[in-house]
Amino acid sequence: MKLRIIYDNEAKGGLESDWGFSCLVEAEDRKILFDTGASGEILSHNMRRLGIRREDIEIIALSHEHWDHIGGLEAVLHQNVAVYIPSSFTRGTKKRIEEKAAAVFEVSGPADIVPGVHTTGELGMMTKEQSLVLETKGGGGVVVLTGCAHPGLETILEAAKVFGELYGVIGGFHGFDKLKRLGGLKMIVPCHCTVRKEEIMRMYPEKAVWCGAGEIIEI
Repeated sequence: MKLRIIYDNEAKGGLESDWGFSCLVEAEDRKILFDTGASGEILSHNMRRLGIRREDIEIIALSHEHWDHIGGLEAVLHQNVAVYIPSSFTRGTKKRIEEKAAAVFEVSGPADIVPGVHTTGELGMMTKEQSLVLETKGGGGVVVLTGCAHPGLETILEAAKVFGELYGVIGGFHGFDKLKRLGGLKMIVPCHCTVRKEEIMRMYPEKAVWCGAGEIIEI
């Protein structure tokens, strides 16, 4: 399974950086876009540079309703795409998606999306959020893909355990500060809103991977 970071606070290779997050998950022949960043213009620019066509995206999964994760949505919606959203999304956003997508699935509990890709279901109290859980090649465990980790990274990782042993975590960790608890993971990729990104990179030099638009991660 291959992940390509499309939108992040940092970027390389002629891509544009911006506050927000988007990642393309390529599972076998299925392309799943996780979040869409804040700007459709920047998202589209980065997709063109990476050779990703909107029409090739089969599924869009949105972590939560904050603008830096759904702002670029209009640039990738098309009549054949299915969209997975937390059930707590506002009616207005749901309607906007329903008008342009082939199908909308409202997520509440943990569920399978396609073989090897699952959702934790909607977690959290104030800002509700779903994360993806990705099976690694060869059954080595699961990698958790987060948007902003508003429900708490510990809560998300615990929820992901129903799908297998934790191998790694990728995405925004927000203000997570119990960094020693990441020690049991084999891969740590702090992105976007991670407050202690530099500290994590120093603390786990053999496990931590730089995150930014243009980065490719094989799991």
